[in-house]
Amino acid sequence: MPFNSFPELAIFLRKFADERNWEQFHSPKNLAMALSVEVAELTEHFQWLTEAQSLSLNEQQREEVSLEMADVLIYLVRMADRLNIDLLDAARQKVVLNAKKYPAIQKND
Repeated sequence: MPFNSFPELAIFLRKFADERNWEQFHSPKNLAMALSVEVAELTEHFQWLTEAQSLSLNEQQREEVSLEMADVLIYLVRMADRLNIDLLDAARQKVVLNAKKYPAIQKND
């Protein structure tokens, strides 16, 4: 595939959408709604599983889940691209905020 990073994926997806005249539909609002639908489709795969079952998916389940996860990633990257947000930078910032909000628990060894 022609991408190995988020920026390369964003460029590929932008071109893919442009070649299909989809850019007109890819407003942040529409992408956010599409993203929520894809997250719901991902969630559906786990809806009635136990915790243990959710950790031990069979090959077909893993494939289906991976494709739903890809859909989520694609819409998220498209939305970030349309809003000019660097997802890796945003993740770095969020991890720092989470570390402050939820300090590590000291384990007694």
